[in-house]
Amino acid sequence: MAEPGLGTLQFVNPHRRATGWSYAAVPAAAPRPLPAGEPLVPETAGPGSLAAFHAATASTSLVVLVDGVLVHEWYAEGLGPGDLFLGASATKSLLAHLVGTAVRSGALGLDDVVAGHVPELAGSGYARVPLRALLTMTSGVDRVEDHRDPAGPATALLGAFATAGSSRTLLARVDVRSAPGTRFEYSTADSQVLDWARERATGQPFPAACAQLWAALGAGAAAAVAVDGDGVALAGGGLAATARDWARIGVLQADGTAPDGQRLLGAAWVDAASRPSLPFLRPGRLPDTLSAHVGFGHHWWPLDDAGHRVAADGSRGQFVYVDRPRRVVVVKTSAWPYADPAHDRHCRDLSYRTLPAVADAAFRATRERIMQ
Repeated sequence: MAEPGLGTLQFVNPHRRATGWSYAAVPAAAPRPLPAGEPLVPETAGPGSLAAFHAATASTSLVVLVDGVLVHEWYAEGLGPGDLFLGASATKSLLAHLVGTAVRSGALGLDDVVAGHVPELAGSGYARVPLRALLTMTSGVDRVEDHRDPAGPATALLGAFATAGSSRTLLARVDVRSAPGTRFEYSTADSQVLDWARERATGQPFPAACAQLWAALGAGAAAAVAVDGDGVALAGGGLAATARDWARIGVLQADGTAPDGQRLLGAAWVDAASRPSLPFLRPGRLPDTLSAHVGFGHHWWPLDDAGHRVAADGSRGQFVYVDRPRRVVVVKTSAWPYADPAHDRHCRDLSYRTLPAVADAAFRATRERIMQ
């Protein structure tokens, strides 16, 4: 949900502009255009006008799909469908898709412990942590995610990507704080360890696994993912993709099927990923530094206990909101400032009030058009 405000980090086309960062390409091997319908989202959708919402939250794009059909597309001046938007921690939700496919294939089990796949972490606090606890960020390791602390471990981890360092050496230095499954602590390190285990089990580094998913989703454009000096991907925050392709990731979270109807994830997996699995992960129960509107599932943020409405959420306002029963996806990318925690929280809360209203307006307009 949060990444550092490193001065070199760019949120639009970072593979072209981010000084000091390296990016691996994720090719779009089998592009399929999204079907487009007539525009359906009124400019008054949400608590106020969309124009006011975009201004208040520094929107850079807004894309809406209803049942896989593109019904609304807006970009800030100078941007368009071909630009890549850094998802930041929304990348974690894509990682959940990759883990879900590995579980479906039998390569991974959620009760597997980290050291069983990554012996390099046998002496760390991650050694006996089950993958299920990594997915829910209840690993119990002794680590605090504070990207406003320039000397903290979160800044050091992303610094390894900004300076071509070695991110995985930092993961081996983490100690135990509490038993897995007993405490929520948001942590990009948990995502990095989860991807390390997934990579070992499947033999696919993150960029290759993304490319396979990209082909299955029919992604329309190549994406890019940040890598460190060892070529390790920032699976917890480094993917940049078009707004339309971020929407395809949301379509998959609706019921496990791609926009063309191909099943990629089991329905039970998607349901479990969309719901808070523990009482203290329910919406309104997370730490005060996070939004009261959401809980935590398997690297997705549910807005209700049933997991009917979920979101991928990245720093500075990157969202993939999914109304699962209605099959509505709303992608919003943004560039709001990060330095002021109160403003950051305000923009996030405003977004969580507005995105469901936009989805509702699109769904109702679709039904009304069908009834005509």
